[in-house]
Amino acid sequence: MRLSVRALVSHGRVARRMGLGPESRINMLRNILTGLVRHERIETTRARADEVRFYAEKLIDYAKKGDTNQKSMEMADFWLTEKDLIPKLFKVLAPRFENQSSGYTLMARIPNRENLDRAAMAVLEYKGNPFPPLFPVKHTNELNLVNQLLKGYREEKAQRTTEIRDS
Repeated sequence: MRLSVRALVSHGRVARRMGLGPESRINMLRNILTGLVRHERIETTRARADEVRFYAEKLIDYAKKGDTNQKSMEMADFWLTEKDLIPKLFKVLAPRFENQSSGYTLMARIPNRENLDRAAMAVLEYKGNPFPPLFPVKHTNELNLVNQLLKGYREEKAQRTTEIRDS
């Protein structure tokens, strides 16, 4: 009973414990987020990728307000440790997501690390990056029976509608 009750109670923990303390956690998240903005695709552990994803989305939300907005400049200055990436954030990434309201990142699970810790790994990327897609595009096979029957049906329907219009 004690184990199940302990698992249900959070004891005030709001975020994952990564690193040695809250300052270490923030520094690690800043470094990962800086790498994500620089390379637009990073490979890290699943827990870290899941945690950074929220901050990456928020950073784009602030960047869409423009580089003249005081709050967005403060957020970019805080979260990006390399200051040469601030123009990239406002001039490249923010215009890319101008018509989107959310969902700027994509996280894909990859096989666990092979060394001793066997950590669960993930790839985190901004959508629309120049790299090849993580998931291959599924092509429908035109030669299978169902697709051939559907193609014939569409052709017959189009022919019938043109005959009705002509008469």
